[in-house]
Amino acid sequence: MTKKNTSWGNVADWYDDTIKDDNSFQTHVIAPNMQRLLNITKGQSVLDVACGSGFFSKYCSEAGAHVTGIDIAPELITIAKNLKLPNTTFSVGNVETLPTVADKSIDTAFCILALQNIRNVSSVFKEVNRTLKPGGRFLVVLNHPTFRIPKQSSWGWDEATKTEYRRIDGYLTESQIEIDMNPGSHTKKEMTVSFHRSLQYYFKVATNAGFCVSRLEEWISHREPPAGKTFAARNKARKEFPLFLFLEFTKS
Repeated sequence: MTKKNTSWGNVADWYDDTIKDDNSFQTHVIAPNMQRLLNITKGQSVLDVACGSGFFSKYCSEAGAHVTGIDIAPELITIAKNLKLPNTTFSVGNVETLPTVADKSIDTAFCILALQNIRNVSSVFKEVNRTLKPGGRFLVVLNHPTFRIPKQSSWGWDEATKTEYRRIDGYLTESQIEIDMNPGSHTKKEMTVSFHRSLQYYFKVATNAGFCVSRLEEWISHREPPAGKTFAARNKARKEFPLFLFLEFTKS
């Protein structure tokens, strides 16, 4: 079977604009939480796995860390390099191998909304573990694998109870799904592949690579639904069903 594209390079400019939008999830939900959880100290060595256009590397650099950012898409790395961040090196590379990162050279690694687009996750965990110093941490943010399953989850409305609910049609079965990287575009569609894996999958892969799970958090959307008769019910659902899952793995 032909392997489908997993890179976001073909929509690099669109992607960079999207995450920098004033109302983006990256700006309002993920960045504040990551700043709290990374707890960067000056001089710390940080690895941004699948760094994209450098959105989160920028915070680490500004906090005084020495940052290494790696992504498979040359177009995104070009944007990241144009940030001209101090003490930061961006390079094109496969995060399943991390050949340019030395053993036991990194204090903290992180991967934001990218593991779900990587084919060989087991290799990523093994390689990150290799690069981390003893006791080092690997912080991961995912689209919540329990509630956000491409083509297997959706919102529904129960008119009888005036309740918005989350419908899940499949969960434990691993799958790969073609995703339109720029939905709504009137030009040629650019497709990538996203991989659904259950929560236990990530726990097993991480522990097999030499990590222990040291923290788990679930983050909701900051976006309130439109005003109207259904506002209360939909706002309750927003607060009940998290969009993002945060996992911290510590090198054992």
